[in-house]
Amino acid sequence: MTYKAWVAKAAKQPLELETVDLGPLWTEDIEVAVEHCGLCHSDLSIWNNEWGISQYPAILGHEVVGRITAVGPNAKGLAVGQRVGVGWNSGSCMHCHQCMSGSHHLCPQVQPTIVGHRGGFASHIRAHWAWAIPLPENLNFAEVGPLLCGGITVFAPLAMFAKPTDRVGIIGIGGLGHMAVKFAAASGCHVTAFTSSENKFEDARRFGANQVVSSKDTAALSNLGGSFNLLISTVNVTLDWDAIIGMLAPNGRLHIVGAVLEPIPVAAFSLIMQQRSISGSPTGSPEAIATMLDFAARHNIAPQTEHFPMSKINEAFARLQSGEVHYRIVLDADF
Repeated sequence: MTYKAWVAKAAKQPLELETVDLGPLWTEDIEVAVEHCGLCHSDLSIWNNEWGISQYPAILGHEVVGRITAVGPNAKGLAVGQRVGVGWNSGSCMHCHQCMSGSHHLCPQVQPTIVGHRGGFASHIRAHWAWAIPLPENLNFAEVGPLLCGGITVFAPLAMFAKPTDRVGIIGIGGLGHMAVKFAAASGCHVTAFTSSENKFEDARRFGANQVVSSKDTAALSNLGGSFNLLISTVNVTLDWDAIIGMLAPNGRLHIVGAVLEPIPVAAFSLIMQQRSISGSPTGSPEAIATMLDFAARHNIAPQTEHFPMSKINEAFARLQSGEVHYRIVLDADF
């Protein structure tokens, strides 16, 4: 079967609309007609080959919402016509220790949707059945896309490490951080938002933050020393790591989900004497994504988005690269 897709021929080159041959459907795969697909900063990073793992030609897009159009003979639990989401990963081996214990996203053979695989800036996408997540009916499907990557990325550490009684800090109020604030507030935590942009203070409060602090205010950071049970860093820039770690309470944790490319220097005694931790995580397993979607539906959580028709994809990339998006972009299929 052939389908239409927006293709990146090389790093930083404008995407071009092409006809692509998908070949036969694998026995455990499903095929989805794309309705909406979020444009994530990770798409920009792969398009620019910032991480050195890009493969061209590339079909990007990994926050896919659409209806199933075909089901392989060995696919389980899904049916043609069902609406599903496909996120950062579209397959895993299904037999290793990680997959068999429910951590499919940590599989050594996990298949990223946009590296070595055709992504969702296209009329159709394919994925292993386990990675096509049925969507709760009471979600606004046009807004779901960013939850499938950015949403699970910030929901996962909250689910793993936060209690409703905890004081949680979210560093960076952008595409990831604004969803983190919403999830943390809905979880019952006391939420502090850290941002370098004063024009985001009111937004952060609207998203559910109890307190908003300028990340450039060193005195304010110092006054918060020993305060937080959990700090989630969503930014991809170097921070004053000593000051950040100093804000952790005893047994506190700094969790990294923003892909900062420089090493993070750590003074051992700042961890040892207060029994603090530093950790990180990628997205989440299929079951974790399904749990996150149920939580979002229950608490009416959705990202704040800007919509473009997919035919304006190059304009959407330019908008994302400008850093002015509030707060996620969704492309609506218009093939």
